[in-house]
Amino acid sequence: MVFTRRSGVYMILVGLLVLFLSPFGWLVISALKGPSEFNVLPIHWWPHSPSLGNFRQALTYFDYLGYARNSLTIAVVYSVLVTLASAWAGYGFARLNAPGKRLIFGVLLSTMMLPQILTLIPTYLLFAKIHLTDTYMPWVLWGLCGAPYLIFLFRQFFTNMPKELEEAAIIDGCGQIRIFWRIFLPQSWPVIATSLILSFSWTWGDYIAPALLLDDSHTTLAVKLAHGYVNDHGGQLWNLVAAGAVMYVVPVLVLFLILQRGFVTGVATSGLK
Repeated sequence: MVFTRRSGVYMILVGLLVLFLSPFGWLVISALKGPSEFNVLPIHWWPHSPSLGNFRQALTYFDYLGYARNSLTIAVVYSVLVTLASAWAGYGFARLNAPGKRLIFGVLLSTMMLPQILTLIPTYLLFAKIHLTDTYMPWVLWGLCGAPYLIFLFRQFFTNMPKELEEAAIIDGCGQIRIFWRIFLPQSWPVIATSLILSFSWTWGDYIAPALLLDDSHTTLAVKLAHGYVNDHGGQLWNLVAAGAVMYVVPVLVLFLILQRGFVTGVATSGLK
């Protein structure tokens, strides 16, 4: 009976795995097709003559690596800064006492209900007035401000840490900054991994903000993929779009594979109180 139940669970999990991976599998198959196979009916599920040449052509059709470098720069800078800023803010909400702390934390959480699209135009006008468009400074400033959801994760994690650690450090003469850097932050690796994965994927996959704030020479790979693969008549080269998209998701997959253990632990433990 146990074996049958376990087998049923495995079958369900395998079925869900196939379901979730099917869009990516279709993307990989499309990246192996020739350009003429996208304009015929009925649709051919498997390419007539699979070729890896689309990937090589996708890299050279425009400066793919250059735009990938722009995306990587923004994503790394933002993810590191927002992780540190959110950790510091979460530590303050978890371990420090101040008048109105609960009210401020409630206001912070309420901002998660505000759609980002509503703030894009005011944000653009603000950065345009201080001449920060066509630069990466908006992502630096956003990172230094922290992110509400990440602050919440760090706050929950730091709240669960034993108070004896903090008391022992105070007896040894440590101030709050030293306690944070030497004790709390090194212990929060699961939440750090979660924050890095989430913030990196947010920035790497963002299309709207780079399209609004950056010119073509500074824009990201997400924006360039949307309109970079066109022929002389303005038509999309779907085989190159598919090949470029497959390579586009690789950095996020690699980051997740490296930090997946900490990510799962961080998500599982940060909500406990």
